[in-house]
Amino acid sequence: MEHQHTSHDHSAHSSHEHSGHEGHDKHAGHNVSDFWKRFIICSIVSIPVLALSHMIQQWLGFELAFAGDKYVLAVLSTFIFIYGGYPFLKGLYDEVKDNAIGMMTLIGVAISVAWAYSFAITFGLQGMDFYWEMATLIDIMLIGHYFEMKSVMGASRSLELLVKMMPSTAHHLVNGHIHDMPVSHLKIGDFVLIKPGEKIPVDGIVTQGESHVDESMLTGESKPVKKEKDSKVIGGAVNSNGSLTIQVSSTGNDSYLNKVVKLVEDAQKVKSKTQNFADRAAKVLTFVALGGGVITLAVWLILGFPFVFALERMVTVMVISCPHALGLAVPLVVAISNFYRSTKGFAYPQPNCF
Repeated sequence: MEHQHTSHDHSAHSSHEHSGHEGHDKHAGHNVSDFWKRFIICSIVSIPVLALSHMIQQWLGFELAFAGDKYVLAVLSTFIFIYGGYPFLKGLYDEVKDNAIGMMTLIGVAISVAWAYSFAITFGLQGMDFYWEMATLIDIMLIGHYFEMKSVMGASRSLELLVKMMPSTAHHLVNGHIHDMPVSHLKIGDFVLIKPGEKIPVDGIVTQGESHVDESMLTGESKPVKKEKDSKVIGGAVNSNGSLTIQVSSTGNDSYLNKVVKLVEDAQKVKSKTQNFADRAAKVLTFVALGGGVITLAVWLILGFPFVFALERMVTVMVISCPHALGLAVPLVVAISNFYRSTKGFAYPQPNCF
């Protein structure tokens, strides 16, 4: 049975590895707490960034200025760009390398352009910086991807919980004598004794005894189910008040529990139509941002405007092409669809699959 545990753990791990784009996991090397930590720290640092941004000051009608304020703004914003933007910059590199351009590329391009242009403004280039836009974009993207990763990890924890349900040994009955043996050695047709309070090791049919069995973690049934002769029992359920003798009806990959595990794994791997549409939209927006920026620069230069004027318009187009709302919409779609499919696959399959 130890071998079975190992294979299940590997399956759960594999399922998580393939939860992103096909052939590319945009969250590889990241974890839920990492995104949350980056979000909290960057959100706190964003407060002075917003307060020191001239555009925000103009909108809200206040003024905050002191000697070297633009350098303080640049340092704080650069910290957010490097620390908060790291997951997206790494995602940009990975997606381009794997030819899987998507959301990470769109975000990476937007924050890189906003930071580089704003940094140039700080050291002499004429124009208005975009530090505040970059900071808020990173903050929103971090919390959005935190929700997405939390949902994916939640489904993985469900798999681990299912695996832990299975006992490692069983009371094998041979000619009326009990021999404890690994569950993995049981065969269809073998007889197994389940004592009160024990977990049922395999799927089977009751041949002797009467008891109530708790199947809530497998079928969603809130109350213990009465089992008697010829009743079906599920491996992983908990026997309550009586002893049962069962005849094994399915083992290994054919067992009910393994089929539930596979359902959850499939739910993690398969993308919904909405997710696929969102991925395509992000890819299109990436090319729109790049192409629109280049066209904007060219048109303003052709019309005879100064380069710094045309450059500012180009950066504006490229930054606003990555909408903040998309940063929350896509991860939330993933979170909700993962929850729906995993819950549907985990709680409601019928236990008559053996």
